[in-house]
Amino acid sequence: MNQIKPMLLTTLKSYDRSQFVKDVTAGIIVAIIALPLSIALALASGVGPQAGIFTAIVAGFVISAFGGSSVQIAGPTAAFATIVAGIVAKDGLDGLVISTILAGIFLILMGLCHFGSLIKFIPYTITTGFTSGIAVTIIIGQLKDFFGVTYPNGLKPIETMEKLNAFALGFSSFHVDALIVGGVSLAILIISPYIFKRIPGSLIAVVIGILMVKFLPLHVSTIGNLYTITNDLPSFHIPAVKFSMVKSAIPNAFTIAVLAAIESLLSCVVADGMINGKHRSDTELVAQGLGNIASALFGGIPATGAIARTAANIKNGGRTPVAGMVHSITLVIVLVVLMPFAGMIPMPTIAAILFVVAYNMCQWRTFVHMLKTAPKSDIIVLIVTFILTVVFDLVVAIEIGMVIACLLFIKRMSEETRVDSWVYVDDDTPEIDDHLARLPLAIRVYEITGPLFFGASDAIEHIVVKDFTKCLILRMRSVPALDSTALNALKDLVDTCEKKGITIVFSHVNEQPMKVMKKAGFIELVGKEHFCPNIAAALKHAEDCID
Repeated sequence: MNQIKPMLLTTLKSYDRSQFVKDVTAGIIVAIIALPLSIALALASGVGPQAGIFTAIVAGFVISAFGGSSVQIAGPTAAFATIVAGIVAKDGLDGLVISTILAGIFLILMGLCHFGSLIKFIPYTITTGFTSGIAVTIIIGQLKDFFGVTYPNGLKPIETMEKLNAFALGFSSFHVDALIVGGVSLAILIISPYIFKRIPGSLIAVVIGILMVKFLPLHVSTIGNLYTITNDLPSFHIPAVKFSMVKSAIPNAFTIAVLAAIESLLSCVVADGMINGKHRSDTELVAQGLGNIASALFGGIPATGAIARTAANIKNGGRTPVAGMVHSITLVIVLVVLMPFAGMIPMPTIAAILFVVAYNMCQWRTFVHMLKTAPKSDIIVLIVTFILTVVFDLVVAIEIGMVIACLLFIKRMSEETRVDSWVYVDDDTPEIDDHLARLPLAIRVYEITGPLFFGASDAIEHIVVKDFTKCLILRMRSVPALDSTALNALKDLVDTCEKKGITIVFSHVNEQPMKVMKKAGFIELVGKEHFCPNIAAALKHAEDCID
């Protein structure tokens, strides 16, 4: 169980006062950054602004306390916004709570089963495709508030394309005041990082947006117009659980768990590079699970490691999980003291913040680079995942994207498997290659290259024996792996050769294929004496067999 050990326990062994001061400072600064982002992401997720703060407080504290990274900052992120909004619209808040708790259980199981290293098997094309797709869905979802558009009566769009259609139909209600506030907020967000190095641009945009609506004759919707704002602390809530809700929540829960795992471990890897450290991936998955369960039970939404907030923590001196815990405690104070003022934040400002979040996560440069340089199969996966994320939803995108990626990988690997026959030469034939032996006609040699698995098992069918063949040598030095489907094809070949009175000799069978053959009883079927360590021994044994 040493692998499942919170980093907090390790870092506290050498903790001192100077690091405590740095952690407190970094935690407070990160909390200031997290405040407007948490509110904006909660609204994009279709829940109230307080849910975002609750998530940052509860999940942020739990994940820092039990996590496998010394600097990870967790909370709501843009990756979840679309899927959470869909769950809330279809199944309500209880459906979201059940999905998040199930996702937390999946994450804990992934950590306990040491799946932390298996996340790397999800193709980069899929993560890039759905990340870019999520960015587009966020932008489309915020067009309404940025332009002050009112959807036509009776339209309550849930899916991204429905929102785009509703925005187009209601564009005639476009409000100039909203565009002014949104445009100014967006300009501040773009320019402020070049002027104010320590003050988050989102905080400046929020303050300027509030002042514009308060003191200028601008009629713009604010959070307070749409939601009830209180400074209540998170409270424990158990949802009404029905088997039908649990059953329907499993696909969403799985998607949330996979997303949380990918994003949190990616954030950990980025953080490791910044501090020259090493995280504990399995511990981090368990902490993510605990954090999501706690968040759901206390009124929050799904959470994961946030790369931008983690980087801000590191840059401001945070080096232990204490910084993440201070970040959560600071947000509790902010919630109690300042939350009523959140109702004054203009919706176009929230939209502008989310535009910048979407831009930062869209990876458009990586997307374009892959379109120019990646193999065609990778480009297909990238584009299909991107389109499915935008047109349908993330669950469909990941499922179909993984299926296509696996099928294309199988096809690619099967094309790498070859079965080549040695060429017969005699005294009158010029030497073609130094490694070609002068074989008797009764001996035929085939060299197999590449993995023998279900996608390439038909390669065995390319082995042809003549009427004069008495011994068939299969050289397998370049076969790294063998599965049961390919082994069954080899059994059929052995049966065929046995009926024709042909002896099969195997040369240089590697460790994994040999284990598969032993377990299936294939070695006894062929005869242990017909397995040779190299081609020279195999040729000599074949000559002895035909004598």
